[in-house]
Amino acid sequence: ALMSAESPILFMIDADGIGTLTLNRPGQLNAFNLPMIDAWRSALEMAEADDRVRVIVVTGAGRAFCAGGDFDEMAKFSELDSLGRKNFLYRHVHRIALTLERMEKPVIAAINGAARGAGCDMALMCDLRVMASSATLAESYIDIGLMAGDAGAWFLPRLIGTARALELFWTGRTVDAQEAERIGMVNRVVPDEELMATTYALARTIAAKPQQAVRFFRRAVYQSQTMALATHLDMVSSHMAVLEDTPEHRDGIAAFRSRMRGAKK
Repeated sequence: ALMSAESPILFMIDADGIGTLTLNRPGQLNAFNLPMIDAWRSALEMAEADDRVRVIVVTGAGRAFCAGGDFDEMAKFSELDSLGRKNFLYRHVHRIALTLERMEKPVIAAINGAARGAGCDMALMCDLRVMASSATLAESYIDIGLMAGDAGAWFLPRLIGTARALELFWTGRTVDAQEAERIGMVNRVVPDEELMATTYALARTIAAKPQQAVRFFRRAVYQSQTMALATHLDMVSSHMAVLEDTPEHRDGIAAFRSRMRGAKK
């Protein structure tokens, strides 16, 4: 562990190259304040820079994933002027989304309990989501007369489509695990006690794959969302040409050929 048990964010790396970022304010249902948001960003940047880390898992301590912004903290911000409030988002909360966008390593959210408002959005910003069957998601902003101040309104429609996203934003209703899986908000749902084992199995599967190809895929998928087809094809032809020079590709081809030879005998 790189931080003390009292830290708002815990970060650990295991022997398989999986870095685990744990939201660690269980008494506040992992609602975030300023120090926690800044530690969260630092942990993501540390994971990205550390060559030992291949895949990152984000989860919550205790019974919630993340309840969003801490209400005590939010009360402080209501005393700020509008520029001060904007800058809390712009200089701190938004850095999570922008750091994740810039990263090359896969990030998997293990949704262990309730994810509300910005906490729900934080799960949506990860690349993949595995959800405990008792966990719930809610875009709860509407009930306090607010909207998603992070990137929820950008991420959610890309995952589930505009009509479904607007329904969830406009009603603020709670989505259970079964519905979340059905509409594509999460990749898979598992019994609570299997959440971490399933998440780590998925993380290890990805960590065992050729890493440069994993990273080029991540970049290509996200960049393609704002790219013309011709530009995308020009880019991926370059990526392919580069990957064909990597040892992982050469080793993979050699292994495939020897398997084919074995099958012919």
